[in-house]
Amino acid sequence: MNSQISSIPIERYLAVDLHKYYVVVGGVNAQQQVVLPPRRIDLSAWPAWARKNLKSTDALVVEATTNAWDFYDQVKPLVGRAVVANAGKVKLIAAARVKTDKIDVLALAKLLAAGWMPEVWVPPVEVRELRGLVAHRRQLVKQQTQLKNHLHSLLHRHALAPVAGDPFAAHNRPWWDSLKVSPVERLHLRHDLKTLEEVASQIVEVEAELQQLSTVAPWAEQVPYLIQLPGFGLLTTMTLLAAIGDITRFEDAPPLVGYSGLGAGVHDSGQTHKTGRITKTGRREMRRALVEAAWAAVENFPYWQERYERLARRMHPNKAIVAIARQLLVAVWHVLTERTADTHADPQRVAIKVMRWSWELTDEQRGGLTSRQFTRSGYQLLRLKLGDGLTHFTYGNMPRRIASVEELLALKPELRTELDSPAS
Repeated sequence: MNSQISSIPIERYLAVDLHKYYVVVGGVNAQQQVVLPPRRIDLSAWPAWARKNLKSTDALVVEATTNAWDFYDQVKPLVGRAVVANAGKVKLIAAARVKTDKIDVLALAKLLAAGWMPEVWVPPVEVRELRGLVAHRRQLVKQQTQLKNHLHSLLHRHALAPVAGDPFAAHNRPWWDSLKVSPVERLHLRHDLKTLEEVASQIVEVEAELQQLSTVAPWAEQVPYLIQLPGFGLLTTMTLLAAIGDITRFEDAPPLVGYSGLGAGVHDSGQTHKTGRITKTGRREMRRALVEAAWAAVENFPYWQERYERLARRMHPNKAIVAIARQLLVAVWHVLTERTADTHADPQRVAIKVMRWSWELTDEQRGGLTSRQFTRSGYQLLRLKLGDGLTHFTYGNMPRRIASVEELLALKPELRTELDSPAS
């Protein structure tokens, strides 16, 4: 359980049951005596009540819900300590056969007073916004897939083969318009294609915003350490950064693995010790992103391919790829914590990924640097202390050049600190 230490002595331990249109608040003292009988307050009246009644000697807890973060931001300046409770763990600790809002509030307050409150980390605003953006893209992609499946279903019903290439590309729209279908199906078809076009444009807009965020604090300094990893593109990188938030809250790699739900379940009783499937108790988007990265790593990187093949000889391929995903997450912890290049990083492959990233950015987002200067810059290879002697690589059968260290330092001498600072 987390502990948020306050230098101010706490006199009341308050709990809030947060609903859509009202809250129920109540509290106890350190001796578990009720000092604030539970009462219901409309949300519209809550800000005035809070300013009048909450004190700097109060500790206050609210369960994690959809609107808990904004509520936390409102009350935190008014009390000595503010806590967001892990709703799932609270239910396990304070299970009751009789449940009402008033009973729940006092149960929460007593857990807080006893020091048994299972807390969750409260992400800062920039983390919440990045998480929201990643989740929004995920919903748009899901909607895009549903629309495409609907259109494929229409073709299947009429035993029609899709046009060659991408059937949903803009230049294939006349082909769809020429299909012999009923008037009702024609209406569905037209609406699906129009909605698909709009969703695709929204995905592009979201991804452009993710690219923008990757170049500003607090993400700009962290992106190079993750994008260097095998199988990691910018989307995977931003998804992981959003989910992790602050890497320093994980003292070691195992807690981060547990947070993702990629850790194996354990049954340990008497002389029996068994490990089972992964817990899946954690952030789903982390698991998905890491498994996708793991497949890309084993398909394109000999080191990871060899590790996967060794695992696959003694376990199911799906379990083997989850094991690779778990190892990648351990690498994530190390590179973010130690601010270092990955032990198995290939400078040329990293340079290719960074340059591809730079092509998606504007001149302003690259800090006025060209793509070859950006690839070398203090936020990329120079920061990673990787590939100092690399000047050229081939991509798409074309030779590409990256700026030398000397060229970049002549343009931006302030980056010399990146070279002079000791390796992590």
